Amino acid sequence: MTTTIDSIREDFSFLDDWEERYRYVIELGGDLEPYPEEARDDAHKVPGCVSQVWLYTTRGTGADPELTFRGDSDAHIVRGLVAIVLALYSGQKASRILEIDAEETLRALGLDEHLTPQRANGLRSMIRRIRAEAEKALAASAA
Repeated sequence: MTTTIDSIREDFSFLDDWEERYRYVIELGGDLEPYPEEARDDAHKVPGCVSQVWLYTTRGTGADPELTFRGDSDAHIVRGLVAIVLALYSGQKASRILEIDAEETLRALGLDEHLTPQRANGLRSMIRRIRAEAEKALAASAA
């Protein structure tokens, strides 16, 4: 996926209503890289999501490795939310991931007030998982 969080913000600013924004979020999900079938397992499943969500992490090298994420879901709108989260975090250094204020980004997009409580909880679960991966990467490189 080559969409950046900045281009998502810009696109959201041009969409007038939430029906258009939901369609756009679903389109973003359609642009996700194919998810590896072998990673559709419990180890990669994100707990706390009503829909099934999987997250696969690739860790770079060094003291502050770059983390790349791939994700998928069995629900169209949730796949789009996965795409937004990946645009925010994937390809970032572990330390940067821990600095990113995802809640502020989601508020700026208006997602915090237009998601069901279950989807919002699932989104928070994805963010916690990504932050935990960044913490593990930094701890592993410090050991």
